[in-house]
Amino acid sequence: MAVPESTTGRRVTALDVAREAGVSRATVGFVLNNTPGQTIPANTRERVLRAAEHLGYRPNSAARALASGRSRIILLVLPDWPVEYRLRDYLDEAALALDKAGYSLVTYTSHPAQAARPLWEALSPDLVVSPVPFSPPDVASMLACGVREIYPEPNRPDLPDVSLATSAGPELQVDHLHERGHRNLVFAAFPEPRMASLAAARHQAAHDRARSLGLSALDLQHIDYHDGSADRVVRRWLDAGITGVIAVNDDVAAAVASAAVRAGLRMPADLAVVGHDDAPIATMFVPALSTVRIDTAALGRGFAEFALHRIDRRPLPASRTRPKPTLVRRETS
Repeated sequence: MAVPESTTGRRVTALDVAREAGVSRATVGFVLNNTPGQTIPANTRERVLRAAEHLGYRPNSAARALASGRSRIILLVLPDWPVEYRLRDYLDEAALALDKAGYSLVTYTSHPAQAARPLWEALSPDLVVSPVPFSPPDVASMLACGVREIYPEPNRPDLPDVSLATSAGPELQVDHLHERGHRNLVFAAFPEPRMASLAAARHQAAHDRARSLGLSALDLQHIDYHDGSADRVVRRWLDAGITGVIAVNDDVAAAVASAAVRAGLRMPADLAVVGHDDAPIATMFVPALSTVRIDTAALGRGFAEFALHRIDRRPLPASRTRPKPTLVRRETS
């Protein structure tokens, strides 16, 4: 088949496909949309699909959304956190589960001083969801764009449960070091602005847990692997009687452990370190890092189930249990 000249340099339309296949525009719509209740002969269906593939036809999502009132897009608004290994795992599983249901997952990071228009104004998603509440101006913008579902819902007290991302893991880290006999602990993080809010939330959870166990105040200390100061910081901790380090993630745990090794410290005899996330570096690093593991893939599938419940009113699984974090004991503790 030759590509019709009329389609050169412009978007291929359903009418082009109809002409190429020798059928009506309505038949093309029935085939490409899998319209129920239509009895299209198998050979006609195959001819339409071959023509669409040959011409490189792509449905016009804006027109389809206008006709159906649905974009079949779910927009996940993320805090300005680095997209690390476990978060990517979460997003991959969520996107896969939603794709099987005919939806596209789009992620969007909200920046404090952004100048660009928010993405929901361009996409008109069926659902906009975030782990943190939206500001009143953002809610007003979404409503003006005709967004059907917003979560957390405006003016509702039932906020999303983000404890697995913020509190459950740090509590396990403190409990583990306390059980190993450590009483003087410190919470370590990188001095990166994008990590600040997550580090603050995890530090607060670890601090509260330490106080509940009768331990002294758990200070938040920054360690920088760029400027060579990490070795001095670790030595200062040791001189201050610190024997256990709770790291905000595995990258920070690796930085602390490498500084301890360079300082000639024995791990965990002189200094114990526990990371968070069970990223690949935790097992590749020597000594292997103790850490907190969360089944983020299962959480991603749970997010997809929740999203489909909100927009399609699909029932949630009868036995819907959230995976609990576990402490992985390795050489550094």
